[in-house]
Amino acid sequence: MKSTDLRIIPGLISLAIILLLWFVVPAPENVSDNAWHLLALFVGTIVAIIGKVMPIGAIAILAITLVAITGVTNDNPSGAIKDALSGFSNSLIWLIGIAIIISRGLAKTGLGNRIGYYFISLFGRKTIGIGYALALSELIIAPVTPSNTARGGGIIHPIMKSIATSFGSSPEEGTSRKIGHYLALVNYHINPITSAMFITATAPNPLIVKLIADATGADISITWGTWALAALLPGLVCIALVPLIVYAVYPPEIKSTPDARTYAKSKLTEMGVMSYGEKIMISVFALLLILWAGVPAMILGPDYKVNTTAVAFLGLSVLLITGVLSWEDVLKEKQAWDTVIWFSALVMMATFLNKLGLVAWFSTVVESNIKELGFDWIASTIILVVIYFYAHYFFASTTAHITAMFAAFYVAGLALGAPPLYLGLLLAGASSLMMSLTHYATGTSPIIFGSGYVSMENWWVMGLIMSVVNLIIWGVVGGLWWKLLGYW
Repeated sequence: MKSTDLRIIPGLISLAIILLLWFVVPAPENVSDNAWHLLALFVGTIVAIIGKVMPIGAIAILAITLVAITGVTNDNPSGAIKDALSGFSNSLIWLIGIAIIISRGLAKTGLGNRIGYYFISLFGRKTIGIGYALALSELIIAPVTPSNTARGGGIIHPIMKSIATSFGSSPEEGTSRKIGHYLALVNYHINPITSAMFITATAPNPLIVKLIADATGADISITWGTWALAALLPGLVCIALVPLIVYAVYPPEIKSTPDARTYAKSKLTEMGVMSYGEKIMISVFALLLILWAGVPAMILGPDYKVNTTAVAFLGLSVLLITGVLSWEDVLKEKQAWDTVIWFSALVMMATFLNKLGLVAWFSTVVESNIKELGFDWIASTIILVVIYFYAHYFFASTTAHITAMFAAFYVAGLALGAPPLYLGLLLAGASSLMMSLTHYATGTSPIIFGSGYVSMENWWVMGLIMSVVNLIIWGVVGGLWWKLLGYW
């Protein structure tokens, strides 16, 4: 018998939840049957993602199929399938898909490794310097790597492991605490911060932009430049603190590492002079950042404004024309196509939950419960964000968490009196920073945790400490920075 990707028990649980909500639990007052039935499909989908019933792309296909067949969004069969496939027309989804393909060039050309070893050759005299080198490497490549897993787990982590191994630090020999334990924690805790700093640094960020725009009737439409500028100061402060805090909590046994610079320089020598492909990749990265930041429009006027997704297509086109990426590379980038599919399904369901009034109903429930406490908007917002953030202990996917909770909590915060852009930026930051909590919080977690350098107890302790630090910085330093920028 042929094995499948299907996990039976979590699958049955997901199905039971759908049937229970659909047939047993009545729709609350002021909620239509169609809205409630779509919620049943949505909750079942989220539970299936959390339970890893099937690969997320396969779950997305099932969700699209159920929306189309049940007609929860449209009684007309033609209209129902059109609604079910509507997510594929969202340009932000294609922005992430194309950017993931572009980031393939980092691995193919070796540019990602060169950046990492270059910073270690500069700052690697001390162990803490290696920590900052890893952090700077993450920061440099974050704007053009929408997969935080590929960035933290696929590019930075192998570099971190090679450095640790060169100092005789390995889990197998019981020598993790020499240096590998420290570097693995820095490697991981920089990842959520860089993910929070750019729209294009992790896949769910464009979904947040859309949810905020939908909730405010497009009054708040966060651009790539607005997000990057808003996250710049709190992000840099967080990055500056991570190596220091990890060092204070779990100091490495080896503190001086003069050989690290020598090792990094030998790796750079081994790589040789910068290749044609690497030079093209750097040029494309510069082009993307200039256009995404809206520099031509700032200098030459609004007529020179370019759509963010169109810029991503331009970057990919340059890589194809120059031969840095082949069409075969594009076709082989499974993660990109997988992301386009599951992202489209979740965006579609979230959009229609909003259109059918379910998000407004749920946000009213959240708002009324917090309002009963009698606090002002500042205290209410803190409570709201803390609940949203620490609910991630129950999620193994930031995408599932954001899709399930972001819109309702954002609308509830607006009703409680929070400034729209301040609240949006704070929740957007929290949506990435919550990755710090557990060893299953996002795709990067199991890769770095699975290397064995950090025990589960140490991982959770460090995660809790960094979660508090990051939230305070994003809320206080970020809030003051956004006030200075005139965002609220």
